[in-house]
Amino acid sequence: MSELFGTLSDGTEVHRWTLERAGTRVRVLSYGGIVQSAEVPDRDGRTADVVLGFADLDGYLENPGPYFGALVGRYANRIAHARFPLDGVTYALEPNNAPNSLHGGSHGFDKRVWEVAAVEHGVRLSRVSPHGEEGFPGRLKVAVTYSLDESGALHISYEAVTDAPTVVNLTNHSYFNLAGSGNAGGHELRIAASRYTPVDGDLIPTGVPADVSGSRFDFRTARKVGSGYDHNLVLDKGVTETPVEIGELYDPVSGRTLTVATTEPGIQLYTGEHLTGPFAPGDGIALETQHFPDSPNRPDFPSTRLEPGGTYRSATVYGFGVRD
Repeated sequence: MSELFGTLSDGTEVHRWTLERAGTRVRVLSYGGIVQSAEVPDRDGRTADVVLGFADLDGYLENPGPYFGALVGRYANRIAHARFPLDGVTYALEPNNAPNSLHGGSHGFDKRVWEVAAVEHGVRLSRVSPHGEEGFPGRLKVAVTYSLDESGALHISYEAVTDAPTVVNLTNHSYFNLAGSGNAGGHELRIAASRYTPVDGDLIPTGVPADVSGSRFDFRTARKVGSGYDHNLVLDKGVTETPVEIGELYDPVSGRTLTVATTEPGIQLYTGEHLTGPFAPGDGIALETQHFPDSPNRPDFPSTRLEPGGTYRSATVYGFGVRD
């Protein structure tokens, strides 16, 4: 089911689609592929929205920096010095997170209006990113499907093809607060990641992944999240063809749980220190499944290269539940 959500200054209409199944209601916007809301019950059956978002389009237009609920690309996370080499050519990107490029540039996928079509239990978003958009090479055809399964879990499936060698790294940038409001720092997190990528002051990886043992990056056993994270955790499972469960977020007050399964080799844990608008730092936790930051400049990291004739595929499942 879709409805008009708002209109951009150039007259382009933005629509909202509502998905409902097994007690979960998710709303998705054609603008930015944004997950506007995800309503799920707590242990007592009381429903709340567990994704940070806005009631109208203006909220997103006025608060673009945190990427609330957005579909992020062409390259999620950071590329150092806003450039990368590919087949002997250095491609210059916009340093929108100076001196680096962040989340595909200031007019990345999160600022685009997508074509949306209904599919079984979900919607399929698509667009063509022309060669040179935000500095990236290749004409990239992208399709992203949001769907709910029989348990009410949210499946996000990404596909892309290109007519020239390029790099691709897509994710969803939802902020979760399983209590439905307040600070999320008291949530408990478990992630199957024995290593993380240390970063410099600009959040660019500085070397090989480091062991989490004895550090604040060790979430192998569930514990309170706290604050001060914007880091990539290296998932023990590596790249997989189908989503593998790698962790769980839990709110002891409401009893709500969020499991995460993905095909990706990493997950960016961001505790929302720069949230704006009606939200305060720490009001939401982003769990961005991804390849690693700055991979196009790091041949030792899992590759984000996509060739003509190949297909980029990625999938993540956010499962909602409760504990007594």
